[in-house]
Amino acid sequence: MTGARRRYEIHERNRHGKHVWYFRRPGQIRVRLPGEYNSREYINAYNDAFAGKLAVQPVGRPAAHTLAWLLHQYRQSAHFKGLRPSTRRVRDSIFARLVGKSGTQPFKAIKRQHLQAAMDARADQPFAANNALKAIRKMFEWAVSAGHIDLNPCDGVKPIKAKTDGFHSWTVDQVEQYRKHHPVGTRARLALDIMLFCGLRRGDVVRVGPQHVREGLITLRTSKTNTMVYLTIWPELKRSIDATTTGDLAFMVTSYGKPFSTPETFGTWFALQCDNAGLPKECRAHGLRKAGATIAADNGATAHELCAMFGWTKLATAEIYTKEADRKRLSRAASARIANNHALQCQPQLM
Repeated sequence: MTGARRRYEIHERNRHGKHVWYFRRPGQIRVRLPGEYNSREYINAYNDAFAGKLAVQPVGRPAAHTLAWLLHQYRQSAHFKGLRPSTRRVRDSIFARLVGKSGTQPFKAIKRQHLQAAMDARADQPFAANNALKAIRKMFEWAVSAGHIDLNPCDGVKPIKAKTDGFHSWTVDQVEQYRKHHPVGTRARLALDIMLFCGLRRGDVVRVGPQHVREGLITLRTSKTNTMVYLTIWPELKRSIDATTTGDLAFMVTSYGKPFSTPETFGTWFALQCDNAGLPKECRAHGLRKAGATIAADNGATAHELCAMFGWTKLATAEIYTKEADRKRLSRAASARIANNHALQCQPQLM
């Protein structure tokens, strides 16, 4: 009936058997989208809803003493409002699922064993479970400070241990494969060049633009860590920017010439470009950031230099890459010593 569904777009079949479409953000009531699906009237209404121009009002206050009520109170707190927008979006999604499942339960009845049981039930989804625990823990920390409860029921709840190397770091061959498919002058190529040469996260890739260029450097305060970074515009990156149609306020724009609405939208689009280039599914935006850090470290960048480029606030993060590069260099040096010693032993002995 339809292609890929738009964000916050939901539908149901009414009693007459007709599909009815709605727009609903987490934590807000749904609003009916008029007209036939994908008609001009429908698209205009959807765009208005997305821009906040339709009457999309917050859900009324839930019943007192319920978990939904506590979450509603927490979302009005200075702590929650002080979080980064990207963090609020993620936690809003977690809280929406929590309210849908347990929102009517009294929040004071929630104990550590209940939360541990919930974690154990999601053992096959360790990262999602751990993220949910982190969000719920912060909410109950606030509840303690606000006097709603005496103890945080998350205390003592163990996160799930998951062995992973994190996001896949692109190889040089994978970067070249992408470049061959997406030549200079395409938006897909510019996306790769910005991430590889600047090491920016998706949230900053969709923001960076001509206004951030000063004296040959990209000067930008990162959205995640609020750290100022100063990035050299290398000749290859400049060539890519100059050859590509960009926006007035952002280098990366959609096919309509508009900036990407969210980092997630950009990530989905970039994943499609990777698929079109025939790359494996693990090749995604964040892996380019890791590849850039690896290349820089292998070429002698120090931990402090990596922190300055990538906006990391913890030296330990950069040392992951520099220590690996040091191991490679030491291994090569050791191999060279063994080879040199073997060559000396094989030389003919002269009287």
